Amino acid sequence: MLGNFSYYNPTKLYFGDESLKYLNEELPKYGKTVQLIYGGGSIKKIGLYDEIVEILKSNGKTIVEDAGVMPNPTVEKLNEGVKLARENNVDFLLAVGGGSCCDYAKAVSVSVHCDDDPWEKYYIRFEEPECKIVPVGCVLTMTGTGSEMNGGSVITNHEQKLKIGHVFGDDVMPKFSILNPKYTMSLPKRQMVAGVYDIFNHICEQYFSGEDDNTSDYIAEALMKSVVHSSLIAVENPNDYEARSNIMWTATWALNTLISRGKTTDWMVHMLGQSVGAYTDATHGMTLAAVSLPYYRTIMSYGLKKFKRFAVEVWGVCSEGKTDEEVANEGLAEMESWMKKLGLTLSISELGVTDDMIDGIAEGTFILDGGYKVLTKEEVIEILKQSM
Repeated sequence: MLGNFSYYNPTKLYFGDESLKYLNEELPKYGKTVQLIYGGGSIKKIGLYDEIVEILKSNGKTIVEDAGVMPNPTVEKLNEGVKLARENNVDFLLAVGGGSCCDYAKAVSVSVHCDDDPWEKYYIRFEEPECKIVPVGCVLTMTGTGSEMNGGSVITNHEQKLKIGHVFGDDVMPKFSILNPKYTMSLPKRQMVAGVYDIFNHICEQYFSGEDDNTSDYIAEALMKSVVHSSLIAVENPNDYEARSNIMWTATWALNTLISRGKTTDWMVHMLGQSVGAYTDATHGMTLAAVSLPYYRTIMSYGLKKFKRFAVEVWGVCSEGKTDEEVANEGLAEMESWMKKLGLTLSISELGVTDDMIDGIAEGTFILDGGYKVLTKEEVIEILKQSM
């Protein structure tokens, strides 16, 4: 492994079908007033809301309701949540839902005691918090983002047509996260498979970088194989606990910084997908799926050795008698076949992108330099056109 790095993750995890009971152990560590953050009400349908409210009340907490967090949290919603937290002198933020709720909670946590405009400070200037941070805890109901064990927080500004993520430091990461695979079983298939691809692509973004013999790559390959295996089972039987538990656990380890150690990392699929999302408000995992294959086929020749390895180790492609390029292309074909089996969207036009949006989406795409090829603006436009 090349380079020098540190690794520390302060988030405590409670995993399994009885994990919610550990909320009783965590709540006494924090203040009296809890901002309960959730989305459109699905947690009420499955009875989770009532369970959590009962636990909060039994621990003597005052509950401040913050409902309606949307799949792509907006700057307007962020400002609303910050106002709510300030007016009620909130001591703790409890996010109950998917990655969007967790992301949103982290954005609120760094903004409550901040005098600056949080969008400008954190998402335009990418500054770090210099103020008191309100602690966050998560109860996860949807897998994909890994937000339950990292410092990432993505916010959308529709007016500026920008969707931007900020990865905050250790102090902003959730203090604890509760992961019960059963909570994910009520998700519609489209949301489940979008989350699955988000997991897979998080791994790819870190895997497709570097040339050295890196332990992180071996871990990444195992995680990718687990996602592929379990996802096909879950598509056929969404209530298969073993498959759903493996997907949930893999999602966490895909983006808790472990497999990024010793890596430069890529993240261009996310930059492309997030810009598509800023224009369409489409489901995050679907935007990634729609741009991935055109992007990887564009950069493949620059990282051919790794793409060949990906084909052989992840997809089981036989390399005998074939050129490296043939093997690599076969790997991407296997990946495409798996994506189709899941029912992922492979075209940005199906997500609402029109030809007249291409230049604007390209303009909103941050170009990063950690992968095998630094894209030109023209290449970004071409990838988007191929994704139509």
